[in-house]
Amino acid sequence: MVDRNRLAELIRIEEARFIADHPKSGELFEQAKAVMPGGVPMSWMAKWPGAYPVFVKSALGARFVDVDGHEYVDFCLGDTGSMTGHSPAATVAAIKKQIEHGITVMLPTSDAVAVSQDLAHRFGLPLWQFTVSATDANRHVIRYARLITGRSKAIVIDRCYHGSVDETFATLNESGETVSRDGNIGAPVSLDQTTRVVEFNDLPAMEAALLNGDVAAILMEPAMTNVGIVLPDAGYLQAVGQLAKKYGAMWIIDETHTISVGIGGMTRDLGLRPDFLTIGKAIAGGIPAGTFGMTREVAAAISTFVSRDLIDTGGIGGTLAGSALSLAAMRATLSQVLTEEAFLKMIELGNRWCDGVDAAILEFDLPWYCSRLGARGEYVFRSSAPQTGREAADAGDSELEKYIHLRLLNDGFLLTPFHNMALMSPATRQEDVDSHTRAFRKMCSEL
Repeated sequence: MVDRNRLAELIRIEEARFIADHPKSGELFEQAKAVMPGGVPMSWMAKWPGAYPVFVKSALGARFVDVDGHEYVDFCLGDTGSMTGHSPAATVAAIKKQIEHGITVMLPTSDAVAVSQDLAHRFGLPLWQFTVSATDANRHVIRYARLITGRSKAIVIDRCYHGSVDETFATLNESGETVSRDGNIGAPVSLDQTTRVVEFNDLPAMEAALLNGDVAAILMEPAMTNVGIVLPDAGYLQAVGQLAKKYGAMWIIDETHTISVGIGGMTRDLGLRPDFLTIGKAIAGGIPAGTFGMTREVAAAISTFVSRDLIDTGGIGGTLAGSALSLAAMRATLSQVLTEEAFLKMIELGNRWCDGVDAAILEFDLPWYCSRLGARGEYVFRSSAPQTGREAADAGDSELEKYIHLRLLNDGFLLTPFHNMALMSPATRQEDVDSHTRAFRKMCSEL
């Protein structure tokens, strides 16, 4: 086990090292505090390790450079937003070309057809709509599910994450009741009015939550990623799909992070048949974009309820959704960057990264476990794979995590914030992975 006194000493060393190495970021942070709450453009950016965030000067491929001139191997990649690597050449070329011919016009382009065809091929759902983010996509499909079913409730998984969708900021208390999660800001209503929460991999709980006949939708990732990687038991996802059909609920799969397993995510990999599928972040190479797919049956049901005269007043869409720029970026990214060949390389590197972590865990007899999800890997502070979101959350150790993130940042590696996750891009190199393995081993030996 980790010596806590030793850990506290190591944290102090890394905090001092960070400040000494990042004076220009420190100067910018002091200026930023005068014009931005917490000195950051979005509140959660204040949660990075160190006395202040690193300010970025440039990013390309799998690396970025900060304002103090330090270069980093980026395993965070914008928490999947730059899964393609930063500024992939094909996407940048398409963006530059489209900017010269219009950014947004509230009308379709030929790229919309090409992207929809590509998505249909990847995920198996025939019809697609576009949004500005995966959050928007999830909001929209929940509304559509309520419209179709005439029901009010959404089922989500405990410790899930689907962007800033109100219905998803719920958890289970000690009595198994649905309550608001800690930190949920300004919830419009009590969460038990909109949501039922069940644990991942718990089929009896899923069926019990459906029994009242008031559930419009089940919204879930096919593998949990935001609380740490939690993989589905064999047959679990297929059984959830069957329960949704049995009880008349719409099944929504969010592939925003789980696209890491391949071109069609876990939906394609496991042959899943959801009613809706949502995805964002990675598909436009960093340009804000999202999309949701649906079956023809769902689209037909929606059309019977939505009048053409009122189609712009129902809370679906936005004037920047499906813009010419975002669709040009999506077309180039999907057709030329996130290809089957690229995923083969990314997944190979993901396994190599996990192999390095596993070797150090074994060598130093650490009670940690490393989970794999295609091009993604993550270690948790428990000796076996978590089966539920609560198990993953209970394995958290904020002090230890703070040290690991800060130590690796000082050594030139950026992990995904808030948990110990790494993602490979098409631009990631074998040496990037191997240098992390050496740094990780050294860190473990000093712990």
